[in-house]
Amino acid sequence: MGRLVLYAGRSNPDLAEEIASRLEMRLSKATIEPFPDGETRVRLEESVRGTDVFIIQSTCPPANRNVMELLLMIDAARRASAQRITAVIPYYGYARQEKKLTGRVPISAKLVANLIEAAGADRILTIDLHAPAIEGFFDIPVDHLRSAPLMADYLRDFLPPNSVVVSPDVGGVKRANRFRHFLGKEASLAVIFKERPEEPGSPEILGMVGDVEGKTAVIVDDIIATGETILRAAELLAERGAQAIYACAIHPVLVPGVVEKLNNSPIEKLVVTNTIPIPPEKQSDKIEVVSMASLLATAILYIHKGLSMTTLFKEVEEKWRAERQPA
Repeated sequence: MGRLVLYAGRSNPDLAEEIASRLEMRLSKATIEPFPDGETRVRLEESVRGTDVFIIQSTCPPANRNVMELLLMIDAARRASAQRITAVIPYYGYARQEKKLTGRVPISAKLVANLIEAAGADRILTIDLHAPAIEGFFDIPVDHLRSAPLMADYLRDFLPPNSVVVSPDVGGVKRANRFRHFLGKEASLAVIFKERPEEPGSPEILGMVGDVEGKTAVIVDDIIATGETILRAAELLAERGAQAIYACAIHPVLVPGVVEKLNNSPIEKLVVTNTIPIPPEKQSDKIEVVSMASLLATAILYIHKGLSMTTLFKEVEEKWRAERQPA
């Protein structure tokens, strides 16, 4: 494969710079700016002929702008004769629209996948898709990284051995149990049952299975946008006698107003990743950010060198276990 080249869109410049720094590289220059009519202009300012191009771009809010930027950058690299193009999408937007809940609606996650392929991407690198089945929406290789080892490692110092990991809905049980595995403590598992309306709105809490009384509870979810799921789960845990409540959400979409609700909630800390940047007006003393730059940089290097990604996952797990062994 040709030499490694990194480009980044405007969605998450700090994460892109950190990835480049960990690879001991620099980001190649690109011009990305709006035309007066609102269209986006993209120009790659450095040659990519015969190179292995990685384009770093989360499709986070403003999602439509960031998706279009990604598509245009991929197309530019393809037309400039890049040997291979990998779209590095730390947060894959539209992922919550991955199936038809009612009639006459699109499957938006599939449509975005089609667009990325049509633009010319040869490979996808992403973190914690909302629905793992989205991997199957692509006919090109998808490397699906998991943040659970790093998130659990960060939270371990806050949690006593008798903690309980809480899935805020049935669909997240596998994610919560995986997190419990990496936590490496005698943690138990609890599951909250909810019913989400067909139209966008607050979910209805139906009940919970598991004992949280007198324990430290950790709510584990993949996305926090409106915060309704996590915040209502926290209220239920407080009612059931949880001694302390933490929350872990991988992708901090954080729509307007959710940080104020978080500050007034029983949640002591919300741990998120930097797959989506958090602007100053959305920052809070309750929010802690775990960087995914090291994981993404290592994955980029593995892809470039043609190494097995399964080996990467095993190395992450083995490193975690080794660090936790008593001296």
